[in-house]
Amino acid sequence: MRLLPLLGATYFMVAGGPYGMEDVIGKAGYWRALMMLAIIPVIWSLPTSLMVGELASSIPDEGGFYVWVRRAMGRFWGFQEAWLSLAASVFDMAIYPAIFVLYLSRFAPAWTAGYRGTLWALAVVVGCALWNLTGAKAVGQASVALFCLLLAPFVALIAAALWTWHGHGAGALLHSVGTPDLAGAISVTMWNYMGWDNASTVAEEVDDPQRNYPRAMLGATLLVAVTYILPLAAVGLAGLAPGQFSTGAWADAARTLAGPLLGLAVVAGGMMNGVAMFNPLMMSYSRIPFAMAEDGLLPSVLQRRTRRGVPWVSVLLCAAIWALALRFTFERLISIDLVLYGASLLLEFVALVVLRYREPNLHRPFRVPGGMVGAIAVGIGPALLIVFALWAARNEKVLGLNALLFSAVIGVAGAAVYAVTELIRRYA
Repeated sequence: MRLLPLLGATYFMVAGGPYGMEDVIGKAGYWRALMMLAIIPVIWSLPTSLMVGELASSIPDEGGFYVWVRRAMGRFWGFQEAWLSLAASVFDMAIYPAIFVLYLSRFAPAWTAGYRGTLWALAVVVGCALWNLTGAKAVGQASVALFCLLLAPFVALIAAALWTWHGHGAGALLHSVGTPDLAGAISVTMWNYMGWDNASTVAEEVDDPQRNYPRAMLGATLLVAVTYILPLAAVGLAGLAPGQFSTGAWADAARTLAGPLLGLAVVAGGMMNGVAMFNPLMMSYSRIPFAMAEDGLLPSVLQRRTRRGVPWVSVLLCAAIWALALRFTFERLISIDLVLYGASLLLEFVALVVLRYREPNLHRPFRVPGGMVGAIAVGIGPALLIVFALWAARNEKVLGLNALLFSAVIGVAGAAVYAVTELIRRYA
């Protein structure tokens, strides 16, 4: 992949357009949502993209963040990084087929009723698995094309909203919702701004990674923020009530402002969004079991590649696991995903500092500014937000367990599985 496909793939690993932002409006109202969308990237996305830019350009190996943590802190912590990331992916990857089904239900509710919704979600998983088998280059190029297709309806939506604002004066930017849920809104915003490290796992399949990773990270950070903020501000100025927004509501907003044709275009975009985000994330996550197999931590069969270099056994294994989580609800997925992803992200920031100390002479084409102090400071903002996400998830339940207890169980299970794999490796 060259720079533009890498930028497109990174964009969809993180965002995929304004789809998914509706709940932020519905939970917080417009002006609070705009503040979150402007402030959270500075303390969450930018530090993460700087960290990824340094480590991906310094250590451009297949497996990305798993390789960084293993190199910095050893096999055990490398395994835990991979374990937490793959556990988070079980919940994260089920969200995108759910978005596909939600938007399809806006077009044809009967098509998604009952078991049909699950079949459509399963079709997304299978279709993206087949797409991934064609190679990283095809996935990256498709992301560029889908970026243009997905955002085209929102360009028209913004134009229609601004025309309405021009004709009627004041909008609803200062209107509040009945019962604000700021903790929930912040969690959804964090989820919509996370995933910057995912592009690192395909480093061996990226052209000139030392140069292109930092550029893709910083470019995507700006692009994501702009494509979130502009549509939200526009519909607020147009006077649409914030309380009407929930997942899938962009289609209703488009219908209200410009008629059924634009509403249908937004629905089609929402369906494509589910595919456009699932596809590059499948490419990313499937490289982790491959890299672990190379290190002897997973069965060697996961190292098998197609002629195009795709780890096809790993792709199919991941797809099968993700299909099992398709019945979880959207809100529940976000809360547990944030907790697990946050733990793995903290290990990456620790790896940044440890590698600065242990390998000061490592060639770093891009560096987080500020020396060692900068490397430590850049992780403070994300760490604070992760602590907040833990607090916000304190009352969530997953499989009958408190979300934090559930996450702790997964962490302990990771240590136990590592001990078993090392025992097998030593005596096999």
